[in-house]
Amino acid sequence: YLFQNNKRIAYITGISLYNRMRLTTQVPKNIKIASRDKRITVSIGNIKGTPVKSYVDVTDKNSFDKLLKPIHPSFIINTAALTNVDLCEDEKELCDALNVRAVQWLLDFAIEKKSKLVHLSTDFVFDGEKGPYKETDIPNPLSYYGESKWKSEQIIQNSDYKNWAIARTIIVFGTASKLSRSNIVLWAMDALAEGNQMNIVDDQYRSPTFAEDLATGCLLICTKNKTGIFHLSGEKIYSIYDFVLDIGSFLNKSTDNVRPISSDTLNQKAHRPPRTGFDISKAKNELGFAPRTLAQALTILEKQLKA
Repeated sequence: YLFQNNKRIAYITGISLYNRMRLTTQVPKNIKIASRDKRITVSIGNIKGTPVKSYVDVTDKNSFDKLLKPIHPSFIINTAALTNVDLCEDEKELCDALNVRAVQWLLDFAIEKKSKLVHLSTDFVFDGEKGPYKETDIPNPLSYYGESKWKSEQIIQNSDYKNWAIARTIIVFGTASKLSRSNIVLWAMDALAEGNQMNIVDDQYRSPTFAEDLATGCLLICTKNKTGIFHLSGEKIYSIYDFVLDIGSFLNKSTDNVRPISSDTLNQKAHRPPRTGFDISKAKNELGFAPRTLAQALTILEKQLKA
């Protein structure tokens, strides 16, 4: 997508991601939006018989260059990634293509066009032994997904180019049309409404992030012309189990069928960090970042779902 306001244009990668779509809704009204999508549906894997598809082939360098060549953006916001943590363990080459090599191409393009590159990353670059984490803490990923995102960060940080920012985030939730995949909040809302049995881990701790807040944070980085690493997430740290209980409480739904379980019982291929969460002081002080509470986010989300 191109956001155009005189000479200010932002190019956003990552088709069908709800955080990308929320970015388009956060842009000021005086900025026009023009589509530059060239959708290529590419089968990238299979999970329990369900095809996994990507709608932008950022692994094809020729297509990549052809799409971007006529564009002269002031900002590039990269939300594109293979984020299925277990799939990344099985499809390491694909993971590297999407999460690492494509980032090098975007960086090269940003350098050529003298654009600011804002690259989204993740709490999974950390091992979860001492969360909440500051931007200055040293990453130590436990999974191949986390490793791929750390590699992409290093590509950017180790370059001679200085006009970049890395926005790390945690468990993004929200809604938009034509979602490519659900998220824990939408899933929990449906399951709680139907009274389904839910087995939720109680030994992983995160600071979930409302998509609107992440979008606002990314745009603040651009409009305030900030560089460096920023942690953008919700402020409160929950166990995943407590997070679901709070969703049920907000919705006034019974949580009697919500059962706490240990992560070890899931036999997941990829290791997850036990406790992350972010110290978002830097984003608050330098950007004016002010994430909503869970209740505020769910109030907005309910209205969006009814619209």
